[in-house]
Amino acid sequence: MASCPSVDPAGWSEAFEAFTTSLDHRFCRVESRLRLRRFLRGMMAGLQPPGGTSKGRRQPYVGPFDTQKECKDALADALGQGGQTGRDIDRKTKVGEYLDRRLAWRESEAETGDGLARSTLAAEREAIMLYLKPGLGHLRLVELRDAHVRDLYAAMRQINRSEGEGKPPELLRRLLAARAAQGGRRISTRPLSEARIRRIHAVLTGALNDAVTVSKIIDVNPADGVLTTKGGGRKGRARPLLWTAERTAHREQTGKIPAKVMVWSPAQCGAFLDVVEHDRLYALWHLAAFWGLRRGELVGLAWPDVSLDTRRVHVRQAQPDDTLGAVKSEESNRIIIVDETTAAVGRAWRTAQRAERLAWGEAWTDSGRVFTYENGQPLKPAYVSQRFDLLVDRYTALRRRSAAGWSVERIARKHRTSIDTVRVALAGPPLPPVRFHDLRHGAATMLQIGSVVSDATFDSFCDCAAAACFTPARSAGALSLQPPELR
Repeated sequence: MASCPSVDPAGWSEAFEAFTTSLDHRFCRVESRLRLRRFLRGMMAGLQPPGGTSKGRRQPYVGPFDTQKECKDALADALGQGGQTGRDIDRKTKVGEYLDRRLAWRESEAETGDGLARSTLAAEREAIMLYLKPGLGHLRLVELRDAHVRDLYAAMRQINRSEGEGKPPELLRRLLAARAAQGGRRISTRPLSEARIRRIHAVLTGALNDAVTVSKIIDVNPADGVLTTKGGGRKGRARPLLWTAERTAHREQTGKIPAKVMVWSPAQCGAFLDVVEHDRLYALWHLAAFWGLRRGELVGLAWPDVSLDTRRVHVRQAQPDDTLGAVKSEESNRIIIVDETTAAVGRAWRTAQRAERLAWGEAWTDSGRVFTYENGQPLKPAYVSQRFDLLVDRYTALRRRSAAGWSVERIARKHRTSIDTVRVALAGPPLPPVRFHDLRHGAATMLQIGSVVSDATFDSFCDCAAAACFTPARSAGALSLQPPELR
């Protein structure tokens, strides 16, 4: 009998026709030949790997069993499980089909307002389309193993890295082809970070957990425990690290940042607030630095939820993207009792916002938000981060030009700021780079030192709190470590 050729995704059907034609003369009856063709065609259709960019031959995937005995034993076990559970064993559903089905369920839940946020669903959809379906979508759920998941993550770590000699592996080629087929949408050219891989792993793990507990297609989650640290434990969140004077000096010499999450010291944060005291959004920076509100919570904060007389701020909604929604969790829905200084800053900001409303007249947009643009429209979350980075960069630029011999007056003219602002920046400490979200970490650290927050928060910030206790406040506007007076 003629041997079966290797499967070629570009022309496997032609090879199949040639193979079956070579067998026709061995079967006299037409019914026998047609039955053989239907059998082989169905088998080949089920064994096709996903299409890729390569035109080379592929080896057909037959099954997970090495011998006939192993196959019969597995069949007996499956029949026994089906009889015990009273359900049919689904051995046809593929990973890609189940991911699409589960995403459709979650999107339908979101339409009623009880599901995930739109940004979360968008991130999950991107993880499925760019990585999980190209890498694992062609496999049946019952055949998925931890080795498949590990191979996928290994290929993901090679994206946007220098290519070696020869063609990339087939799995990597499928991932690259998926990224190139996004309809002109811009895809990052940087390598995937471990944090990004962990987020994609969370999507896969959640889907497989549903396949175990809800759909009951598989018995165990093959992706469980795949991502671990070198010591064998699970990867946890990066702990914030304080920008001490020694770490700041080392960064200025080498340009290296000690950790992913860095937090300003009280003196550094106070110097920043001193410099931006006359910035239009100073009240936002003040509230973030003192009380640790998230960016989306600040953007979504509404005036009816703020009582400056009783010094209470009710955080109950957030806007992490373009849509206003609920806060991150039930614990995030909270009432904050602020100090009198923060209340005074809020009153000054309310007066300034009312003046802007009078200046704009009928063109003013009454959004009801606390922090808005000059015309009253709600702030964009990305604008808050961009404005914060700009202010930090300007602080560093003022000090750099002074070190280059520029006079205070010349620096003020160059950056279109006041002479007093320049002098405050020159008198303060260097400001190493931090993210806007890191103000939240710094606020939790300083509130813990002042015994304002609970011990549950202390676990995440104990390293910074221990170091901050020994950091003197060198700025006139440095944050006080004493707890505010509560009513």
